[in-house]
Amino acid sequence: MAMLLIRGRFKVEGGAKPDGDTLPFIPDDVDDWKLVPGDTPIVPKADGRASIRLEGIDALETHYGEEPHVEHQPRGLAHAAADQLLKFLDFKTVLRDDDETVATVPDSVPGWILTRGADTYGRCVGFVGKGTPPVHSGYWTGVDEDLLKRTANHRLLLLGLAYPTFYSGLPFHLRELLAEAAEKAIASEVGVWKVDRTLDGVKVLGMASLTDNKTGVVILPKLFRRLKDYLDFAGPAPSLACFRAFLAGAQDEYRLPDSGRLHRGLHHIVEVTTDNTVKMTRPCKDIVFVEK
Repeated sequence: MAMLLIRGRFKVEGGAKPDGDTLPFIPDDVDDWKLVPGDTPIVPKADGRASIRLEGIDALETHYGEEPHVEHQPRGLAHAAADQLLKFLDFKTVLRDDDETVATVPDSVPGWILTRGADTYGRCVGFVGKGTPPVHSGYWTGVDEDLLKRTANHRLLLLGLAYPTFYSGLPFHLRELLAEAAEKAIASEVGVWKVDRTLDGVKVLGMASLTDNKTGVVILPKLFRRLKDYLDFAGPAPSLACFRAFLAGAQDEYRLPDSGRLHRGLHHIVEVTTDNTVKMTRPCKDIVFVEK
């Protein structure tokens, strides 16, 4: 499967809050946004900027939700992922305010993206790189192992600063290569893999169990987001007795490698015990979500 290459610059200013898997990009030719496939068109800001959602990875949340219910995962590793992404792209200095607004020096850096389309939120999903691009902007190119290793997506997985998170449109050979990078980080117990509790379980006594910068437990961001959404309605002393039913209603669709059949709802691979301990029963690299 070929991907569209767009050349431009990454620019972090004007209230931008980039994290470890999302940041703004401005094409050299703003009309290149019209070349990106997808049912939901990309609508750039006045300066041509739009968000890039990094393909194949999910980094810890630095800010998730709407005011006044914005939450985050433990910020040490969440910021490490965001900082590494910006450092990889050759931003020299990163300044972050308490509200997660970021300023950088320089204010923009040249780079390129490889994309297969936009998601339902109008974000461009892609791989991000720097240096000389493999083809001219606006052209389609195949993505092999060497090119994949030039991207920040691969780098973040290799450093253990993001979780592999795959969707059905991503070609199998790229999923395999990204999973291999994650497996190296897991084996070395670096980054999130030093402390991850997704498969071991976390006892959830409230939002602080997942967000406190010192004692909060690190888990797969998708599971964190589902828990956070559930806890918003469960009150200050929550029970997780209904969490699996909540997951069934969320209707995440995915396939597992040993069955191949379509599953609806994460309740099939999430367990909850009577003491409010929740865990996933399958590693994230084995799950292929269906794109919406």
